[in-house]
Amino acid sequence: MSKSNLTRRGVLKTGAVGGAGLALPTMFASRANAYTNEPTGDTVTLGFNVPQTGPYADEGADELRAYELAVKHLNGEGDGGMINTFSSNALKGNGILGKRVEYVTGDTQTKSDAARASARSMIEKDGAIMITGGSSSGVAVAVQALCQEAGVIFMAGLTHSNDTTGKDKRANGFRHFFNSYMSGAALAPVLEANYGSDRKAYHLTADYNWGYTTEEAIRSSTEAMGWETVAAVKTPLTQTDFSSYIAPVLQSGADVLVLNHYGGNMVNSLTNAVQFGLREAQANGKNFEIVVPLYSRLMARGAGEAVKGIFGSTNWHWSLQDEASQTFVRSFGTEYGFPPSQAAHTCYVQTLLYADACERAGSFEPCAVVEALEGFEFDGLGNGPTLYRAEDHQCFKDVLVVRGKENPTSEFDLLEIVEITPVDQVTYAPDHPQFAGGALGSCNNGA
Repeated sequence: MSKSNLTRRGVLKTGAVGGAGLALPTMFASRANAYTNEPTGDTVTLGFNVPQTGPYADEGADELRAYELAVKHLNGEGDGGMINTFSSNALKGNGILGKRVEYVTGDTQTKSDAARASARSMIEKDGAIMITGGSSSGVAVAVQALCQEAGVIFMAGLTHSNDTTGKDKRANGFRHFFNSYMSGAALAPVLEANYGSDRKAYHLTADYNWGYTTEEAIRSSTEAMGWETVAAVKTPLTQTDFSSYIAPVLQSGADVLVLNHYGGNMVNSLTNAVQFGLREAQANGKNFEIVVPLYSRLMARGAGEAVKGIFGSTNWHWSLQDEASQTFVRSFGTEYGFPPSQAAHTCYVQTLLYADACERAGSFEPCAVVEALEGFEFDGLGNGPTLYRAEDHQCFKDVLVVRGKENPTSEFDLLEIVEITPVDQVTYAPDHPQFAGGALGSCNNGA
């Protein structure tokens, strides 16, 4: 079947491994175009690179739903969603710069090599002019570097590690999602207010860059208020049974367990912790507590009863009552029958922000898009007033602290917002030690 026939159906599957043995891509070898994959027809192709298998597959499925909805809205189909609430009025529902939006997809498998291979294939074989997606910071950093080299824009999906807009930042990459530092800054005051300043914490940490920076951020913020870290143990991303990691916790002298885990890892580790009786335990004369620094509705659903009363942070939640959030919830719910996750929200927003930047720049040229996004201030996309900071391409906005509901009313009503932390409290200088190293560099138009 030809590509044109496939794309008319909506999705062209791109195998994550298929690109691994490709010859030198045209994006590196050709200089025929003014920039990589410059659209010459009446369509433009975007690449949606998400985990369709692996420990973050649930997040990836919701990301892909959001991307498909964004394409529908950009093309003037459906109810228009947050195009109607976005403070920028550049999007008209006629595609991007008058070109109908098409898309291709790949499976990152939550593996950096597979993600790079699928992104490379989408750029070389399918002509994708922008790549977005991912539910792992390791994947995001790897694909962002590839896109920088290729001369295409990377609109990061769900990536929370400080590194993405810290030591591994790139001029062609942009992140709307918040980061580890912001979680620590938002959580610490809430944890102190509820659990006190005299606590001993035991960290279990996913063994890759997101886990490292999240542990660092939570340790830094909690130790600053008086907590002591008694142990920090790395766990493999592929781990499914955490019993052997949970067993030593109650003999460690700790009275708080911090699970620097995400997706299926967090579901399994939290479930194991509850099975081992940590929720009912006492240590140092205090009730034992569990903290999950980065939450999502999908994780809460997977962990079920185990999330009750447990604090964490999140980038967005479907219960927010602002007009933009509720518009997106209605639009997504009408399309799919359930509320969107924070992963879905982020990926939908990143697609609109890219399209809007092209419209405001009057061009798909990557360096023109970079210029349009750097320092861009906007509202009406569900997080309140937001800044895309020019120095590091990180978005700055309010951060939500949430807690597992004691009495949920449905399978979707599992988290409650306990604090909306103002952006000033989570803002940091570009040269903050947790973001040290690396350089943004210059934008790259590629071919």
